[in-house]
Amino acid sequence: LGLPDLEGHEVLAEIRSWSQVPVIVLSVRASEAEKVRALDAGAHDYVTKPFGIQELTARVRALLRHHAAPGESPPVFDDGRLRVDLALRTVTLEREPVALSRKEFGVLAALVRYAGRVVTQQQLLRELWGPAHVEDTQYLRVVIGKLRQKLHDDPAAPRYLKTEPGVGYRFIGETRTGES
Repeated sequence: LGLPDLEGHEVLAEIRSWSQVPVIVLSVRASEAEKVRALDAGAHDYVTKPFGIQELTARVRALLRHHAAPGESPPVFDDGRLRVDLALRTVTLEREPVALSRKEFGVLAALVRYAGRVVTQQQLLRELWGPAHVEDTQYLRVVIGKLRQKLHDDPAAPRYLKTEPGVGYRFIGETRTGES
């Protein structure tokens, strides 16, 4: 993050202004605030120095597994109960269609795309409401609440949408992804 000519967060912001390429931040800065700032700015992962090369390589492999290549079909999440098809923009629960608003589908789609990883509140707000609304977390809480109702997902024992307090949300469904 402390680069010779620029601040790393500026570089990340510039990259995010034109690309969603996977980014892993490597830094000696180990504070939670620095990690949250980098993740909020669009980093996909944050590794604190010193680190082992095997760990870094494993993180790169994991990131590449989750990051669709250009032209690749969007994933389908299907666990036999819930099916989310990002290409068709459809959601079914126990084989019944689930009517979602544009924002509800957008939040669910973002979480499914990054399944297993934390998506920060600010990332979701920036992507779906725009940069002027990154602090309007109440909008997001309302949408998450509606999604949980429609997916019959209990926040006390989540099956799909897990809250990461103070940071964001994670899609935790046991997935069978692919073109189904």
